[in-house]
Amino acid sequence: MFDQVEAFCRPASVPEALRLLQRGKGQARIVAGGTDVVVAGGDGVRILIDITRAGLSYIRRKPQALVIGATTTLAEIEESELLRKFAGGILPVAAATCGSVSNRNVATVGGNMANASSAADLAAPLLVLEASAVLADARGRRKLPLAGYLAGASTGAFSNSILVELIVPQPPDGKRCGWSFQKLGRTAIDISLVNVAAGLQLDTKGRVKWARIALASVAPTALRAEAAERRMAGRIPDAALVAEAAAEVARAVNPITDVRASAGYRRDMSAVLSARALQECVAQAGGAL
Repeated sequence: MFDQVEAFCRPASVPEALRLLQRGKGQARIVAGGTDVVVAGGDGVRILIDITRAGLSYIRRKPQALVIGATTTLAEIEESELLRKFAGGILPVAAATCGSVSNRNVATVGGNMANASSAADLAAPLLVLEASAVLADARGRRKLPLAGYLAGASTGAFSNSILVELIVPQPPDGKRCGWSFQKLGRTAIDISLVNVAAGLQLDTKGRVKWARIALASVAPTALRAEAAERRMAGRIPDAALVAEAAAEVARAVNPITDVRASAGYRRDMSAVLSARALQECVAQAGGAL
């Protein structure tokens, strides 16, 4: 594991990290907490670039958004009072499920996204919150929707870039909102077999004003169940509607069979966890099923 590494660098800024990455000519690897990189190994890696001192650890409020630096640890997200008051605390709830306490103390939100694992526990709630990723490269910084970033990261499209922060827009204004994160793993600290994030808002007549549903560990990358969302819009949420939406979710996912679970089990549990998430959202929003 990394037996060919010749240098370990700890830059003090993003521009310095980018210069080191460019000099590495494809043989450099960005690391932060290292929990994913160590597991993946490093054939062909000659240089490790640790960005934990590059000024990317923060959770900040901006007009109509929160900004989370890429090296912010999952423990910091779990414990953030600012995030606990944001969208029902869905991000701290999800972060608390990400492995053991020792892992959460070093694992970072940027690593959780940059690894582009289909089972990343923060991917679904960040998709539900319609987050964007900010990348830095030799040309400067650019922002793109998180779904696009995850798709590109899974193919290595951003190997010459550094994920520097995530921008999470303020959810739609108004009362009667609900949020939920549901995770199924073999143990409490294990990787997800399925995880689901959901949010919705009811209007003054009790109808669904908007709904968002995202899942991870059931497709090559985390995904939004947009057909299920559309099915709920404008309707009063009852048990039948929740069942309809859950069935739509099951049709949208594309899981695999591996050592942890079969594709069929993952598909079935996608529906079960989506129903649970929607039920919790409706209850928080003041609806009755």
